[in-house]
Amino acid sequence: MRVARSLAIGLTLIIATSGCTTSEPSLKEATAELQKDTRLLETDDVFKNPLKKLHIIQRPDKDIPCDKDGFRRVLRATADYERGNGEALDSHLDGAERLIENTLSKTLGYDIEYDPSQVDAPEGRFVQGSKKLGVTVNVYVSPEAPTWRLHAQTACLKY
Repeated sequence: MRVARSLAIGLTLIIATSGCTTSEPSLKEATAELQKDTRLLETDDVFKNPLKKLHIIQRPDKDIPCDKDGFRRVLRATADYERGNGEALDSHLDGAERLIENTLSKTLGYDIEYDPSQVDAPEGRFVQGSKKLGVTVNVYVSPEAPTWRLHAQTACLKY
């Protein structure tokens, strides 16, 4: 009787935990998300302004081999946020950081990882975010032009 009860409990646990596993997204899904982010960035009210000088350096349209059988896609872009006459460097960086965080979170749907240790860092700031579909973004907010240096990529995934 004890053996049967132990087996029943064990099977219940196996069934319960097997239903909770999540599979990783496919490269196709993550690529579609990153390509959508590229289009949204290009059409965003802030970045479609020619004064921002958005420059897509690398579009996510080419598979890049990684690991044994995986691939990733990469988006690299730069844009500028001109510093106003007499504007303090810290204020300029704060504004540029807030603007890119808002764009990433509200327009593109990234979960932003806030890092309070960077507050008032005159050498620049790093903004990081991620999406559940296996896409991550890193933006360096620079005190010199170009202000934003964006690098987004999918995880190393299989088709």
